[in-house]
Amino acid sequence: MVPGVGGVPAAKPGAHEVGLILPLTGRYGAIGGRMRDAAKLALAAKGSPALDVHDSAGPGGAEQAAQDALSRGDAVILGPLTATDTGIVAPLAVNAATPEMAFTSDSTQARPGVWIMGLTPEQQVRRMVDAARATGRKTFAAFLPENPLGHAMGDGLRRACQDAGLKEPQIVFHTSDPQNIDDGLRSLSAIETRQTPAPAAPDQSGPSAIDPTGETSAAPGNGQSAAPSESASSATPADGEKPSAPAPQPQVTAPPPFDALVLADTGLDLAHVITALQADHVETGQVQIMGPALWKAFDGKLNALHGAWYAAPDAHDRLGYVAQYKALYHQTPSPVTDFAYDAAALAGNLMKQGGITVQGLTRPDGYMGVDGLFRLRPDGHVTRALAIFQIQRGGGSRIVVPASRDVAIRPS
Repeated sequence: MVPGVGGVPAAKPGAHEVGLILPLTGRYGAIGGRMRDAAKLALAAKGSPALDVHDSAGPGGAEQAAQDALSRGDAVILGPLTATDTGIVAPLAVNAATPEMAFTSDSTQARPGVWIMGLTPEQQVRRMVDAARATGRKTFAAFLPENPLGHAMGDGLRRACQDAGLKEPQIVFHTSDPQNIDDGLRSLSAIETRQTPAPAAPDQSGPSAIDPTGETSAAPGNGQSAAPSESASSATPADGEKPSAPAPQPQVTAPPPFDALVLADTGLDLAHVITALQADHVETGQVQIMGPALWKAFDGKLNALHGAWYAAPDAHDRLGYVAQYKALYHQTPSPVTDFAYDAAALAGNLMKQGGITVQGLTRPDGYMGVDGLFRLRPDGHVTRALAIFQIQRGGGSRIVVPASRDVAIRPS
C-alpha cells in the first residue's frame, strides 16, 4: 500500500533525520558552527542519518527552530546550546515525545526525555566526593561564590552527600568583597575556637640531681651563710631595670571542622580565598580542597593550592577525535564541540539499529564518547567518568585518580 493512501499516514520528511539546533549567527555563531561541524563528522560514515540543521539565533529564535525541526518529524533533537534556549525548546520536544539532548551544562534543565550533555558542576562534584570518600574523607563543606556556578556546585555537593549517606555539608556563600570573604571563611573554618595556647614549659626550679630538696642554701645551723644561688642572683633585675615580660606562648591550631572543602572561585576572588585559607590554617595536609574543572585552564598558576583537586575529562581520550577534526576542518576543536559529536554519534548509532528509544538511550552499560564513558539516566541527568587532577607544588596538575570505565548509575 502506498504511504498516505488508504488510511496509511505518510512518513514526515525528517523521520530519518537528526535535528540539530544551534546558534549559527550572532554572538555564539562561531561556537555553533564548530559544533555543527563536529556533528557532521560524527555522521560522516556511509548509512548515517542526515542532519536537519536549524539556527537558534535566526528569526523566531530557538522556539521557531524547534517548531521547524519538530514539524519535519525529526527523530531526535540535538541542542540547543544555552540554558535559556533549552528552557524554550524542552517543553516543545517533550510534548512532541521527541527525545532531546541539549548542550547546556545547567543540570536544572534535566527532565525525563531531555538529557543535559554539557559538563555539569554536579558531575564534577559527585566525582570528587566519591574519590574523597575513598581516601577516608567523611565531613564535607563548601565555600562558594554567590553566583550560578557557586550555587550549582553547592546543590551538587548536597545531592552527592545525600546519595552517599553522609551528613549534610555546611555551605557558606560569599560576595567578591575581600572582607566578606575573610569573615565568611573564618566562620566556616571556626578559627576562633580552634586556636589554643601551647602547653606551658615545665617548671625547672624544683629538685635536681644535685639538690634533691630544691633548696638553694645550706640548712640553718650548719655554719654557712644563707646566700642566694648564682642562678637566682642572675635572675634578679639590677637597680633601675624592669623585669622582662614573659614570652607569649605559641598558638596551637586544631584542624577545621571538615576534612574536605569545595571551592568554585576563579580570578582575583580565588586569590582572596587562598589568602583567607592560609590565614585560617585550612591546609591541604588536613583538608582535601576541591574545585571546578575551570581550574584546568590556569592550573599552572595555582601552586599555592598544591594538593587540591579538580575533576575533568582525560584529554588523552579525545586525541583521535581531535586528529580527525583537524584533518577535515584544519583547526583544533574546542571542548564544547565534544558534546555535539557524542550526541550525534549516539543518535546515528541508535537510528542505524532501528530507532531511538528511551531504553536505547539509557542502556545501563552506557556509551564511550570523545571524553570517556557516559550514561544517560532516565531523569535526564548524565553520569560521566571523569579523572581527578591534583595541583602540583610547582603549579600545573597531574592525574591521580584515572577516569573510571565502570561508572555506576546514581539513583534518581
